Amino acid sequence: MNLLDPNTIQDLLEKGVTLLTTHGLKILIALLTFIIGRMIARKLAEITRKVMVRANVDETLRGFLRNIIYYALLAAVVVMALGQAGLNITSFLAVLGAAGLAVGLALKDSLSNFAAGVMLIMLKFFKKGDYVTVGGESGTVAAVKIFNTVLNTPDNRQIIIPNSSILSNTITNVSANDTRRVDLVFGIGYDDDLLKAKQILERIVSEDPRVLAEPATNISVHELADSSVNFIVRPWVKTSDYWGLYWTLMEKVKLTFDAEGISIPYPQTDVHLHQTEQ
Repeated sequence: MNLLDPNTIQDLLEKGVTLLTTHGLKILIALLTFIIGRMIARKLAEITRKVMVRANVDETLRGFLRNIIYYALLAAVVVMALGQAGLNITSFLAVLGAAGLAVGLALKDSLSNFAAGVMLIMLKFFKKGDYVTVGGESGTVAAVKIFNTVLNTPDNRQIIIPNSSILSNTITNVSANDTRRVDLVFGIGYDDDLLKAKQILERIVSEDPRVLAEPATNISVHELADSSVNFIVRPWVKTSDYWGLYWTLMEKVKLTFDAEGISIPYPQTDVHLHQTEQ
């Protein structure tokens, strides 16, 4: 076919005019539907984001939900536009549904982590900066993401834990409350002066400014053990002072007991040998 032939050109023009006459309006309506629908989807997604900001929804969840809403609306707009263009969207929707099912099965674990991440963010069991024990690991929360949570350990290791593992196990949040109780046990020998040892413990605790007046510190004889008389020492401190006070008291009690002649016994076994006549 010679494209330069006048008859050929005439045929092409006639077919073009026929195509535009038959489908031009549908294509125009489809384009307008897509453009206007995309604008509406973007606007609704932005309104949703602002509503979540006013509701103090977590930033990570805000961004994710905004994108989910936008792309879901955009997919609906595309389907509407294809329908306006005169295309049969029934087969398209069937293929899209089958593809969605296959992707869902393939990403089953990821979807489980996603659902757990949404729950963690919404329920706020912990937040960035808290020291927690989750999924068998302990550390400071660096980030709570949709699919996983990132912890930084005291020795500066980074641990990434799938959110589903966190939600299906016990969560311990050390930083949840403003105050904590320091639980210590000190043993003295049975021959040592019990009242003197108790007075020493009370003095050491009272001299530390980090110890809170309320709740009151509990210093009591807790156990008459096999080789020692054990005191419990339970002062209350701000959560941020926990380890500082813990280490300070351990050191001061040992040094003071040594200076005051109070022994700190350790488990030992005495073996007695008896000779028998043959």
